[in-house]
Amino acid sequence: MGIGKSITNKINQTLKRSRNSSRSSVIIVAVVLVVLMFYLALSSEVFLSYGNLFNLFRSTSIYGVIAIGMTFVILTGGIDLSVGSVVGLTSILTTMMIKNGMPLFLSIVIAMAAAVTVGILNGIIIHFGKVPPFIATLGSMTVVRGMIKLISDAKMITGLPKEFSDFALKASLGLPNLFWIWLLVILVSWFILTRTIYGRNVYAIGSNEESARLSGISISRNIVYVYATSAFLSGLAGIMLASRLASGIPTAGSGYELDAIAATVVGGTALTGAKGGVLGTFLGSILLATIRNGGVLLGINPFILEVIIGLLIVVAVIAQRGSK
Repeated sequence: MGIGKSITNKINQTLKRSRNSSRSSVIIVAVVLVVLMFYLALSSEVFLSYGNLFNLFRSTSIYGVIAIGMTFVILTGGIDLSVGSVVGLTSILTTMMIKNGMPLFLSIVIAMAAAVTVGILNGIIIHFGKVPPFIATLGSMTVVRGMIKLISDAKMITGLPKEFSDFALKASLGLPNLFWIWLLVILVSWFILTRTIYGRNVYAIGSNEESARLSGISISRNIVYVYATSAFLSGLAGIMLASRLASGIPTAGSGYELDAIAATVVGGTALTGAKGGVLGTFLGSILLATIRNGGVLLGINPFILEVIIGLLIVVAVIAQRGSK
């Protein structure tokens, strides 16, 4: 009893330090973002225009949702390289079923179930198969991408109902519909990570898996939950992307795993786990999107922008290690 209480107290202290460190990271990213936006506002008349900001938030919302799921995974010290393929899977499945006359709601439910299945399998392979997350999700990324090409015959799915494609193009209260979905995901995820036992377990596992196990936390169940959460949000992003593109594309989501990891890390979530949160990921997503958007408006070579973003990721990781 005494040992269990000691371990629980140690986990609580670690979580408290993690939250304090996360706040510092969020403040730093927020300051950088404000400075960048101020500079772009002075340098380009278009940056603060309604049309530009509308497109910026709409495009960021898709990989922003994926990045929230990635945050859950990285907080446990894991990684999920399959998210881009899951985006493509739900995009293709949803559009194929709609095209074949299946009701929209049922098409979405089936596609989301397929996405969550991928996440559950990832969690099982990682925990019970003792396969490193990088290898397990790299394998599932390749398998799922191959399945997408098989079921779609590597062809685009077009001719979707107007109400489906119009959703991503329209706005509510002056903001893109996709942004409102992202905001809802952020709020729900923040509540889960900060106010529920599941959220506490995520941080505890990332802090010290063995201590978490000794304190009574089910590692197997929570690891599966985490990868299922990531897959669920990637599936949601796939449906959002299909609506925005008004089609299902076999290569949809390619490279999104890198954007999601970048946004999460730049937002202050440590690759070693237990440090970070959804607010930082939200700001990290906006920061990366603003860099790309500002580069286009100022006519900066896109290859230079990729170099800048790469350096930003490296600096963020070094800063995290220096703050230990």
